[in-house]
Order: sequence, then C-alpha cells, then structure tokens
Amino acid sequence: MDESQVLAALAPRLRWFVAVGRAEHVTHAADELGVPQSTLSRGVARLEQELGTSLFVRSGRTVRLTREGRLLLRYAERSLAELATGARELAGEVDSVHGRITLAFLPTLGADVVPRVIGEFRARHPGIRFDLVQDAHAVLLQRLRAGEADLALTSPLPEEAGLAAQPLGEEELRLVVPADHPLADRREGIPLAEAAGEAFVGFLPGYGLRTIVDAWCREAGFTPRLAFEGGDTATLRGFVGAGLGVALLPVSHREPPPGVVELPLTSPRTSRVIGVAWPRDRPASSPVRALRRFLLDRDAPLFPA
Repeated sequence: MDESQVLAALAPRLRWFVAVGRAEHVTHAADELGVPQSTLSRGVARLEQELGTSLFVRSGRTVRLTREGRLLLRYAERSLAELATGARELAGEVDSVHGRITLAFLPTLGADVVPRVIGEFRARHPGIRFDLVQDAHAVLLQRLRAGEADLALTSPLPEEAGLAAQPLGEEELRLVVPADHPLADRREGIPLAEAAGEAFVGFLPGYGLRTIVDAWCREAGFTPRLAFEGGDTATLRGFVGAGLGVALLPVSHREPPPGVVELPLTSPRTSRVIGVAWPRDRPASSPVRALRRFLLDRDAPLFPA
C-alpha cells in the first residue's frame, strides 16, 4: 500500500481507532462516539486489513492494543490534536471578528504609525489578533513570498509579478544634525548638497531607506561617507545627538529628542512612498481582507502634517 492509500485508509477511521484504543472496550467506545457497535467493529477491522497488521488483541468486547496498535495510537492522538488545533485556528481565520493577521512593517513605522493604525482598526474589529514582525525592507518582501506574513507596510513598493502593492502615504525625511552643528540654525531648509562633506550615520544594506538615501545623495552630487550603520531610527538619531555624524531620517512627529535638530531639505525632494504589499496569488483570509480594505479606504493621513 503506498502513502496516499495509507492516508485514505486512516483518515475516515482514525478517530474511531483512537476511541477504541483509549477505552479498550468496543461497546464503551461506540457509546462515546455515538455509532453502532457493529459499525465501529467493522471499521476497525477494515483499517487493520488495509494496513496489513493487527492493531488489537480481542477478548469478547474487551480489546488490548498490540505493539503495532500502541505505535499507531501515539501518532494518531498527536495527529488528531494537531487537526483540532488547525480547525480552531481556521475557524478564526475565516471569521473577520475573531481572526489572526501577521503584519510585517518597517522598524521606522513601529513607534507611531503601526500602533495608531492597529488601534483604529481594532476599534472596529476588537476580536482580531495580530502577530507583528519588524524588519528590513528586503526581509519583509521575503516573508511575503514565503507565506510568513499576510501584509507588509514598506517602502519602496515592490515591482514584481508575485506581489501586489498600493501606496498609502508619503513620509518626509529630514537632515538630522547635532544641536551645536554649524548647519543647525538653517531651520528654513538647505539643499542636501551642503552636507556632502559630512560624516553620515546611515541604515544597513538591505533596508529600504539605505537604497533611497543613497539615491538622493547621488542626485545631490555626492556619495555619503558612512561613519556608522544601524537598523533602528532611534539609535541612529542618538548617534547624531552624540556628535558622531548627520543622518537622513523620517521626521519626528513628536518633539525631536534633545541634542538634535531636524532640517527640511529644499532639494532633492526627500519624501518616500509608504504602501501596503501582499502576495498576489495567495487567497487572503477574511481578517486580512478587512485590514487591507481599512488601510486603503481610511481618510486620515498615514503621517500627520
């Protein structure tokens, strides 16, 4: 009997076999299952025939598991438990009130945007649970491709056949300098080219902002000289505050931390599009569709003015 035939034989009768194996009594197991005793006996006997081995030693209506039966019972109980867990989760996944969503997003969105958006969404769907993943842009896209995330809030928007994406808003980046830096008084804004000679604190390769910032610097006529690299906005801003360089970072919508000044840039235009991406051909659960609709239809700006 090949593997597919074994599975076909096991699937309809697995629960019956486990009930008999636990009770070690056909009548008691039949009562528990709510099936006629004769039906249960024939089903177990047919299973033994199809597997080609004896699962029970019989003494009237009392039965005792054979060595093969004990082995199968161990795996059968484990399989039924996994199936029950999967069925419960699936029931949640298809229920837009009690489902689960894996949302991946850029670390720069974790302090304000994602908590605010999820709070608004949960006000409408309080039963939906979230698994949250923060990582670099390249990793977020890989998680989408691998089925490890349902939606990703990221930038730049992917342009590949297997992923769909829609823009949600624009995020401004400013030149962050130490408070005692010679440029710190230029609050009206400066061209990025004026920072060409500065040491930069920047994002690691693989982060979407690394690619974008490098492109802006090229447009301004220089390649940034990186003194330090990291993946966390707050950490990079702290390095700037310590006088270790300047950085292009998303604008703070709260008061910037002490020790740094954020300068708007007059050229080039330093705003990036943030959007939501998802696997194009993988069916989405009801909760995922609900969040996607919410993100695309909400009127409030993603980033406060």
